[in-house]
Amino acid sequence: MASNLMTRKPRAPRANKARLQAEEEPQVPAAPKGSGFSIFKLLEKYTNVDFLFEEGVPLRYLPNVLFLTGITLFYIGNTHYAEKIIRRIDKIKVETEDLRADYTTLKSDYMDASKQSVVAGNVAPLGLLESSSPPYQVEVAADEY
Repeated sequence: MASNLMTRKPRAPRANKARLQAEEEPQVPAAPKGSGFSIFKLLEKYTNVDFLFEEGVPLRYLPNVLFLTGITLFYIGNTHYAEKIIRRIDKIKVETEDLRADYTTLKSDYMDASKQSVVAGNVAPLGLLESSSPPYQVEVAADEY
């Protein structure tokens, strides 16, 4: 074996041993920071739920907690969906108003362009003239057909 290789020597596996606990120093109670109003102090004073967790987490309440969590998630999702739909409706309302304004403008332009004087002026370069004689009705006998 080469002498320039560094290899580790095998060690004995570690055993599970009890740890030695350092002597704990007596804790000096901290001075109260203030006797101000706190919602959490008030909540702790009037709601005593310590008896629920004396033996660990109570699994009998787990289905109810999961059900309420599911309902809450559904409520939050439904609220986001409703807000998205409201934004879409507002966007469509604005677009509808723009289209209505365009329609009114085009309708007005069409009504103006279909006047007899405007039509006569537009077809004058083509060599068409307005008729000066009034229109007449052609009467056909019923037995001709």
